[in-house]
Amino acid sequence: MTSLRLFEVVLCHDAEVGLPSPGKAYTLGIRFLGPDKAMLNHTIPHHFVMAALAGAERQQQPAQRILQQALLPAELLEETGVRVTATQYARLIRTIWQELDDEFGGFGTAPSRPGTFAMMSLSIIHCTTLGQALRRASRFYGLFPAAPRFELILEDDQAILQFEIEGATDPLHYLAESLLVIWSRFGSWLIGRRIPLDAVELNYPVPAHSQEYKRLFSCPHHFNSKATRLRFPAHFLKLPILQDERTLKQFLQTSPAMLLAKPDYGNSITGVIRSRLGKDFSRPFPDFEQIADSLHLTPQTLRRRLRDEGTSYQEIKDNIRRDAAIYHLERNQLSINDIAQEVGFSEPSTFHRAFKKWTGVTPGAYRNSDHNSY
Repeated sequence: MTSLRLFEVVLCHDAEVGLPSPGKAYTLGIRFLGPDKAMLNHTIPHHFVMAALAGAERQQQPAQRILQQALLPAELLEETGVRVTATQYARLIRTIWQELDDEFGGFGTAPSRPGTFAMMSLSIIHCTTLGQALRRASRFYGLFPAAPRFELILEDDQAILQFEIEGATDPLHYLAESLLVIWSRFGSWLIGRRIPLDAVELNYPVPAHSQEYKRLFSCPHHFNSKATRLRFPAHFLKLPILQDERTLKQFLQTSPAMLLAKPDYGNSITGVIRSRLGKDFSRPFPDFEQIADSLHLTPQTLRRRLRDEGTSYQEIKDNIRRDAAIYHLERNQLSINDIAQEVGFSEPSTFHRAFKKWTGVTPGAYRNSDHNSY
């Protein structure tokens, strides 16, 4: 079994971690972490692994070598049901950026050198409001002719962040999705509160993985739109920037890569239920009527709202158990039978069947030498 060494990207100068001083060169460095610091609460589907690797292959970098560099098994190229942890996915993204020397992951018309996002962040961190920061960020990336353009537009009581992305270089829409996710969450971090999106508009047809958009964006999403945009209430533009260089330094240690790995349940009923259920499997989950009552909803209303979000109570419970099982399988500290009990299964055989249904492989296959490090 290959032991995972988790790491984070940090800004370095003269072998010291920290923000660059004016006029001094700096690079991205690596700090290794123990498992306790990693965010292992959520898992990422196979599609997003392959979509990220497509950029590397576009630049003639073999996907198998990238996976090896990221301490992930080559079997990920074939096992379509397998999921990776959020930390593993963030590590894959950072590896691609480092190997390609490109923060656009090989999808742009020209590379965005590592450190560009950090310098942009430094250029906007002293802005007064979110609106000022977004406009300055737009001007910053406008200095690079080959970079995807974005602009801030006001339309009545809505703010629109509109992106221009070359679709021919991004057939799986990975860059478009990444930019939308990063900028919606980075903006929230700047003002210290979540920005509720009114809608996400995509200028491409419904993709095969469209069901995953409910985890990317906790809002309505519309395909075949005239442009790729984020819509949110305009009054958020007037909110003050609460971050500074000190908190930016901490943020850049794991982001923006980790932003891509975190689902956005937002104020959705799915997110509320996940929060209510938690990760304590020592007691049975409440039944549907009990969870509806705790939310002050009728079972019919709760069932309808979950259906509108493309999920069900059973799927939420399964996903929580699945992610917890993957976490324990990866750490290799508990036996498979113990993991079954840990995630709420009284019979190991029932856990085996459920896990194979969730991922396409058995718990043993997930852990053995041919599937280690998932």
